[in-house]
Amino acid sequence: MKDAAESLPSDLAAAHAMILKERAARVEAEAVAARVQAVNANTEALIAHLKLEIEKLRRELHGSSSERKARLLEQMELQLEDLEAAATEDEMAAEQAAAGAQTVRSFQRKRPSRKPFPDHLPRERVVIAAPENCPCCGSAKLSKLGEDVTETLEVIPRSWKVIQTVREKFSCRECETITQPPAPFHVTPRGFAGPNLLAMILFEKFGQHQPLNRQSERYRREGIDLSLSTLADQVGACTTVLQPLHALIEAHVLAAERLHGDDATVPILAKGKTVKGHIWTYVRDDRPFGGRAPPAALYYASRDRRHEHPVRHLRNFAGILQADAYDGYNELYKASRLPGPVTSALCWAHARRQFFELADIAANFRRGKNAAAISPVALEAVRRIDVLFDIERGINGLGAEERLRVRHEQSAPHLTVLEAWLRDERARLSRSASVAEPIDYMLKRWDRFARFIDDGRICLTNNAAERALRGFALGRKSWLFAGSERGADRAAAMATLIMTAKLNDIDPLAWLADVLARIAGIPQGRLHELLPWEWKCAASAIAQAA
Repeated sequence: MKDAAESLPSDLAAAHAMILKERAARVEAEAVAARVQAVNANTEALIAHLKLEIEKLRRELHGSSSERKARLLEQMELQLEDLEAAATEDEMAAEQAAAGAQTVRSFQRKRPSRKPFPDHLPRERVVIAAPENCPCCGSAKLSKLGEDVTETLEVIPRSWKVIQTVREKFSCRECETITQPPAPFHVTPRGFAGPNLLAMILFEKFGQHQPLNRQSERYRREGIDLSLSTLADQVGACTTVLQPLHALIEAHVLAAERLHGDDATVPILAKGKTVKGHIWTYVRDDRPFGGRAPPAALYYASRDRRHEHPVRHLRNFAGILQADAYDGYNELYKASRLPGPVTSALCWAHARRQFFELADIAANFRRGKNAAAISPVALEAVRRIDVLFDIERGINGLGAEERLRVRHEQSAPHLTVLEAWLRDERARLSRSASVAEPIDYMLKRWDRFARFIDDGRICLTNNAAERALRGFALGRKSWLFAGSERGADRAAAMATLIMTAKLNDIDPLAWLADVLARIAGIPQGRLHELLPWEWKCAASAIAQAA
């Protein structure tokens, strides 16, 4: 303490200088700490960004489409959102701290490269007034050397307008007959909503899972009073008008050589309570085996999961059905069925998932002390099944004959060894072994699992149907339940239109708006021109001609 006291200055000027030096050192230390914190926050955000990109790439490469994987991506996106916001706050704090320091540099984050703004967006040019005199010498002789352009993305709040369609009346001077053009078409009798507004209502309800009451509240905040009953009236009328188009998509899907089938639960309100209803989907997608038919998805709704529903849905179908092992499909597979038996092909992803749950090292680590032991048999089963998936990735999109050739050369030997190994392992296991159940699930249905070896059109998984149902799995969190059985049927019909548009890589909102504007004036024989794939071709031709 004596040495510290002796080191203090004895005069006022020296003390003042010492205080300033200590204050500068403190500012420098705070700036360094802020920079370090900004660096750490940036590193965490960058790691989260890279992890998210890796998971997305894995999902694209491996075709993983389970709800669990979808939830994982959602959680990672939320985490990235928080980390990015925190990193930006820390960066700005580091800049402010560095501004008061003398030796500490400001920190600049290394962000992922930003994509340029789309060319189709309108540009508003704002020119900052140039100086009249040189700021250095004051001369007025300035000549332009060039310019730098900074682009800023801005949004214009949604605007509403009322279109007044004037229909003039004329009277004939000869016969006094009054003539007037017909009134414009509206989906509902004495309607008032234009096709773009109707398309927005339908897409937000059935494509973005926004119930009509929330839409009504948002419109009211924008100064437009559209009650819940009014919106519901428009939705019901649009569903009726679009029914012929739905019938064409239904016929196209059921004419396929192969379908993906699956179902998901949807609570349906009934007499003050909800019942466990179901949404069934059948997806036609011939692209994996080089088919040229456009993809489409078909949905049905029911209040239960009894077998008569898929039997009724597929009463005219006699091709290949890729689905799970639900017993309700068994009647379709009978040899005596008319117009012919449906060929069953089971999903390897579903079988693999049962083994993976017993061999998920990461999940076990998160469970801690309560984790069950990793099953070495399940781990080996996953490894062996993944060999088949690796082969399939290499032939995806090739023709059915080429796929069949590669499967006979590469997949068939692995499949024979896998079956022998499963039967050998099962003989050694007791009934109570956890891995016995997924092994039995496969061995009891082995002929349906192995059917892909003899038909190049069959896929290894049923992921196409699972992806088609993901919207309902996510939407349940927003709308909780369907208001009635007819409401569930309406949701299934509109999901058929919207998902088919998405499968054909077109904007469902733009397509619905154009269809609603034209469907009343198009002859029944030309209604197929409004189907998403034909609409897309026509739109592309118009764009190229322009």
